Amino acid sequence: MIIHTVRSGESIYGIARRYGVDPAAITDANRLANPSSLVVGQTIVIPGDFSVHTVASGESMYTIARNNSVPLNSLVAVNPQVNPMRLQPGQELIVPRAPGKLGTIFVNGYAFPNISMEVLRGTLPYLTYRSIFSYQVRPDGSLITINDEPLIEAARTQGVAPMMVITNIEEGASFSGELAHSILTNPQVQDTLLSNVLSTLRAKNYYGLDIDFEYILPEDRENYNNFMRKVSAALRGYTLSVALAPKLSADQRGVLYEAHDYPVMGALVDHVILMTYEWGYTYGPAMAVSPINQVRRVLQYAVTAIPSEKILMGMPNYGYDWTLPFVRGSAARTLTNTGAVLQASRVGADISYDTASQAPFYTYYDSDRKQHEVWFDDARSIQARLRLVSEFDLGGVSYWTINSFTAQNWLVLDSMYNVRKVI
Repeated sequence: MIIHTVRSGESIYGIARRYGVDPAAITDANRLANPSSLVVGQTIVIPGDFSVHTVASGESMYTIARNNSVPLNSLVAVNPQVNPMRLQPGQELIVPRAPGKLGTIFVNGYAFPNISMEVLRGTLPYLTYRSIFSYQVRPDGSLITINDEPLIEAARTQGVAPMMVITNIEEGASFSGELAHSILTNPQVQDTLLSNVLSTLRAKNYYGLDIDFEYILPEDRENYNNFMRKVSAALRGYTLSVALAPKLSADQRGVLYEAHDYPVMGALVDHVILMTYEWGYTYGPAMAVSPINQVRRVLQYAVTAIPSEKILMGMPNYGYDWTLPFVRGSAARTLTNTGAVLQASRVGADISYDTASQAPFYTYYDSDRKQHEVWFDDARSIQARLRLVSEFDLGGVSYWTINSFTAQNWLVLDSMYNVRKVI
């Protein structure tokens, strides 16, 4: 697999010819909605058993072939545009072999019940777990049910373990610390909740449970720890995971962070899902959703507090469009990654790439002459963050959400890792 960044004047035909690949194979693999209208700066994944080598000073065709365990004549044959006797530093050579994968990992995907079955079928081969979002907890320990049976059946049919998700999302509202408090401070309500959870797990043939309690009041930190101890003891035989805020230290202040105790949670559950996204968020200023420099800081702390093999790094599958200048209280518009590229084509914007955050972005003006800034993910940013899994020896990744299909995400993931299956 090669990640090609489109330059001015390039076409799918020309790109395919350069790499010796059928244009239809590129279009199909990337699921390009408009292959005749490429955007400068757009990434195109070139499928195939090869990679790209950038020539360093002093290298020759012979040394490059030897170091990559490739026959010299094969290396020369797939680079007909290159004079093998006159290599220049910075030149790119196609190396006709796929690099070895970095390992086998767990892959979780959150999805809402309204996910299209076409998107679901296309995504399931790349997943270990499919977490259906979500059963909302009521103050009395009862659950607001969802239509999940078709999704559970589809997951199991393709060898993906369905995970039940419970949240402290207040009915008709959002995550509520007060709702969590009413549960975490009442043992009887907890018993009722656990009884309802276990009943649902059994009745609907779930593989396990994921708990996503957010905005927990700081004073409920130990109450949450005790609740999770009770859940862990009750769910013997089921996989248990918990979603946690992306902390930089044990004593990080803020309602998102203080009640999430990394060492305790890491000891109690099978997987810890770190929500390493939303630095760029709906009501904040324009920036990358999941900047790699910030994600790295989270992981540097996390692996000191949680067994690294239990950590699933959060991966966003969306972007945002902000109107500039940013005004506190204004809201960005959510885009799919594919939608962000299509919009760039429509508004005539070139896509740039920020090396610090390892993320693509672009700006444009709308019909009212208001400037916009868009950040999203492409093959480059996805690949950069997925390398962190190997670097920190993590258990895998967790996507929020899989409700839209980003072909490049799965092409890149499949080129780097095998997906662990548990059923």
